[in-house]
Amino acid sequence: MVKVVIFDLDGTLLNTLEDLWISTNFALSQFGYPQRTFEEVRMFVGNGVRKLIERAVPENCQNVDECLAVFKKHYAENMYNHTAPYNSIEKILKDLHVQGVKTAVVSNKFDLAVKELCKKYFGDLIDIAIGQFDDVPPKPAPNGVLKALKELGEETAIYVGDSEVDVQTAKNANLTCIGVTWGFRDRENLKGADFIIDEPCDIIDIWKNSQ
Repeated sequence: MVKVVIFDLDGTLLNTLEDLWISTNFALSQFGYPQRTFEEVRMFVGNGVRKLIERAVPENCQNVDECLAVFKKHYAENMYNHTAPYNSIEKILKDLHVQGVKTAVVSNKFDLAVKELCKKYFGDLIDIAIGQFDDVPPKPAPNGVLKALKELGEETAIYVGDSEVDVQTAKNANLTCIGVTWGFRDRENLKGADFIIDEPCDIIDIWKNSQ
């Protein structure tokens, strides 16, 4: 019996894109770099904030670390401005808990932001929230997922995410993968997922059918 559902955060539980876009362009502006469009930033996210900034700065940029530091500070101070849960997400988390299902978030966003966002928007509905640390390989490496399972005392889970990174993460952790279409990528990027869904309520149906 599957007793755990693990979620990606950005583009899966929370629509964080506008705040990420604003903080990215704020950081770029501090160094006189060209601004990036909303759609460019949409495609830059998914592999952690360092990769986001590496993709956003001009080619051969020599001060990625400095730009990243500015981004992190600005984002930490502004990450609630436009961010909100996707429709029905809170209900789905409540329904899972009523069914006795444990929930976790594993994200490539830096760990402090992951924990703060989960606490603010979901409280006790998320049992464990794990973000990225410099000394731990980011997704699609399975390290974060395996850590969540260990802390929850379980061996398997259903993994839910919105990008090709999430599909590969689930495969690397040998977990059933649900790809969601309401996030930052389109259906084409979710090829390889065991299920591709358009509505959060489908998560409950898939979990029930897995028992």
